[in-house]
Amino acid sequence: MRQVIELAGVAKRYDSGGAPALGPCTLSVARGEALAVTGPSGSGKSTLLNLVAGLDRPTDGSVTVAGRRIDQLNERALATFRRAHIGIAFQFFNLLDDLTVTDNIQLPAQLAGAGRRQAAARADELMEALGIQRHARAYPGRLSGGERQRVAFARALVNRPALLLADEPTGALDSAAGHDVRGLLLDLRRTGQTIVLVTHDPTLARACASRTVHLVDGRIASDSSARAAR
Repeated sequence: MRQVIELAGVAKRYDSGGAPALGPCTLSVARGEALAVTGPSGSGKSTLLNLVAGLDRPTDGSVTVAGRRIDQLNERALATFRRAHIGIAFQFFNLLDDLTVTDNIQLPAQLAGAGRRQAAARADELMEALGIQRHARAYPGRLSGGERQRVAFARALVNRPALLLADEPTGALDSAAGHDVRGLLLDLRRTGQTIVLVTHDPTLARACASRTVHLVDGRIASDSSARAAR
């Protein structure tokens, strides 16, 4: 099965004299796999996500996503690669409040070179699939937390990325909205979308992921796929 993510001997240090925030870490994620990354605060979850997203670079080791060594790309090439292959849904949505829902969703497609008509058609498709079509002309500030997270997922998926990264997607939501987003993640998993879900919530990990990696002090303390193989 083709690997979408391959981390080989990856470590990240923010202080040259201190312990690494992550690693050394070797990890592969196959196409269609839904991986949850769990662990206490300071365990390296966000560092791992940022390295996979190309938002940070490793101190040691290599990061390969969708067949490309992204740690070797310059900033311009990395931004282009990210738009085409990686979608990110953030905990606090990171939507642009002065753009409508439709425009927020279309923006990554337009930045990637899609025509206006093509971007609009894809945005309409996602809004209908995610149940937010009625909010197409609304501004994010007028939506509930759960609705804003659905917009964030639509924006992350607009370019049909090989990889979807979800960073604490229920962390800023109440329990009802969190349950709604859990259902969305399950639906995406069923479609075969490759997902890396970073969460402090073991219930969310159990419900939505096919595999869970637990980090402690920057290292992989357990990997459910390894246990299943025994």
